[in-house]
This record gives sequence, structure tokens and C-alpha cells, in this order.
Amino acid sequence: MTYQLRDLRYQAQRRGRDELQAHLRQFRLELKCSVGIWYFTPGGGRFHDRYVPEASVAERLEMAAELAPLGVTGIEAHYPVEVNEENVHLYQKLQQQAGIRLVAVGFSHFFERDFEFGSLSSPYRRVQEKAIQVAVNGLKLVRDAGADFAISWPGIDGYTYSLGTIFPWMWDRFEGAMAEALDEVPGVRVALEPKPYEPAPNNIYRTTAEGILAAQRIEAKLTNSTNVRLLKEGHALVGLNPEVGHVRMGFEDAAAAYSLVGLQRRLAHTHWNSQPLGNYDQDLNIGVVEWQQAEALMFALWVMGYQEHFGIDINPERMPVRKAVEINTTVLKIMQERLSKLPVGRILDCAEDPAAHRGELESILAENMRPG
Repeated sequence: MTYQLRDLRYQAQRRGRDELQAHLRQFRLELKCSVGIWYFTPGGGRFHDRYVPEASVAERLEMAAELAPLGVTGIEAHYPVEVNEENVHLYQKLQQQAGIRLVAVGFSHFFERDFEFGSLSSPYRRVQEKAIQVAVNGLKLVRDAGADFAISWPGIDGYTYSLGTIFPWMWDRFEGAMAEALDEVPGVRVALEPKPYEPAPNNIYRTTAEGILAAQRIEAKLTNSTNVRLLKEGHALVGLNPEVGHVRMGFEDAAAAYSLVGLQRRLAHTHWNSQPLGNYDQDLNIGVVEWQQAEALMFALWVMGYQEHFGIDINPERMPVRKAVEINTTVLKIMQERLSKLPVGRILDCAEDPAAHRGELESILAENMRPG
């Protein structure tokens, strides 16, 4: 497999009324679903033991092969604990046998004891260098395995107390280290995944907007000639992988947040689940709570012309992973079918001239709730 930087520049396209209506009539979202190998046999939590037996990577990949009939075409794994140079051949075998390929490689920057005070943002150069090497090797694996991008979820990077935190130092350390890794493996994209808190009491990038600003600052530090050329061509080398749960933990509107990332041509991937507003990170099945948030998000991606994967990021502690994935892929298909029946022309009329269509959007939304 050879690495090819996916072109996200289409996401920033703005369409006028007639062009957008034609787009919504002609374009259909492709529900390319990916799954995360980390939740195939979920571990215990802070307050309870694990409910299912542990399984090796090889055993979990055998489980993944059974998900192809459900519409799963991609798998995600963390480097080096779940995917690495020694076992990547198992992922290649999965692709050959089931058509499920490795699409994203996350950095294992949050679990090890060494990262107690942060990974890329650590004030200790020895620890920071270890985190940089994880990122470099992860980016190389993305390149060599033909995945689409790397994911940086800096869950352990952040702070406990606002007073006493020197924010410019923390951001500079993280962003300089990420730029160092990207320049060592040029032309490979990384996607940041913001989150308000957990496991750090306050994560380094709490909101979508903070993630976008961090992406811009990291790109401004890149010096490798290949990276500089790609940036001049309008490509984003630092994208985002927003997660519904994280967005709602931060009291953000999902459709607006993801649209903002797309406007910056940075929506490298999407993570889907459901989440009670402002609550701790629960990774519930899509649509179980806040169905309307998820459906509005899918509509926003339809407007954008989104062409990347729908990453199912759940924590099925109390049900078999195959059943959980079946539920989530089914829900995505139901939402797509419901949206396809919307009178998009009337919806655009309401957006363009709300004074002349008072109450009409509400009527459309209410009608869309009618069963059958």
C-alpha cells in the first residue's frame, strides 16, 4: 500500500441557493464506517472491573472480519499498543480477507506512567522526546501501511488548575513537538481530537475552535519543503477528528462544530456516538440520546459533501461488539433515509427568507418525526 494524502479542500466550498439544492439532490453520503479495535473487548473503568475477557490483537481482528457485512470498511488502532511494525501484517491480512483496511493510527500518548504530566506538552524533555518518537513512528506506519491519517487525542495533556498554568508554555511545547514529528515524516496528515476533560482534569484543547487554532499554529511551524509546498497548495496537514461525545461534553452544537472544521478544510474524520449534554464521556450508541443532534450533524455533512469515514467510537461494555456495531450502522442508515425524504427546497427557502416562511421549518421538522 502507498500513502496518498486525501484532498479535503472540497469541504470549504460554498454553494449558492440553486447550486446547493442541486447538490443535495445529486450527492449521497457514502456511509463508510470504521471501528476502533480498542473497544472490541472493553477494559474495566475507574470504579469497576472488566466485564468481558481480554483478547489479543489477532483475536480482535478476527472479530473485526465479521463486521464487513454490516458496512464496516475501516479499522482504527493506536500505535504502538494495538498496531505496530510487528503486527501490521495482521491488519493487511484483514484487508485482504474482509475488505476492512487500516484507515487511522492513533498515538498512544495517554496511558503510560511516563506521561503523568503530559506527552508532547511534557515539561520534561526526556518524556517529550519519547512522545515525539511515538508520533514519528506512528506517522511512518500511516505512510507505509497506506492508512489515511494519524490521530492525536491529547487526553493526558492539559492542566489541573488554571492559576499556575503557563498556557503559552504548554501550547508551545505540544505544538513545537508535533511540528517536529510532522517535519520528520513529511506529507502525512495528523488529526487532532479536542475534548474538554478526561483523563486530564482540563484537556489542552477543550473545544473545536481551540483545536482549529492549534492546527493553524502547528502548520505555521512546519519547515520541511514537502510540507511547505502542500500548505501553499491549500492542503491541511493538521486536521481534526471531532467526536460527538466530546463536542457535547463542551456544550457545543455538533452540526455547527463539524461545519466549522469543514470550512477550514480540516475534517479528516468523524467520530460518532451519543452523549448527554455536558456529562462525562459515555461513548453511547449513536442516537440513543440526542437523536436530533446526530441527524442535524449528518445533514450538515450532506451540505458539505463529506467524503471521509464515519468512525463509530463507542464503549459497548454490556453487549457484544458485533451487536453494538450492527445497531450503530443501522442507525446511520435510518438517519440517511430520513434525511433523503426531507423537502430540501423548502428548507433552503426557510434559511434564505425566514420572514416569508414563519413556522414552516418547524412544521417540516415535526412532520419528519411522524412514524413510518
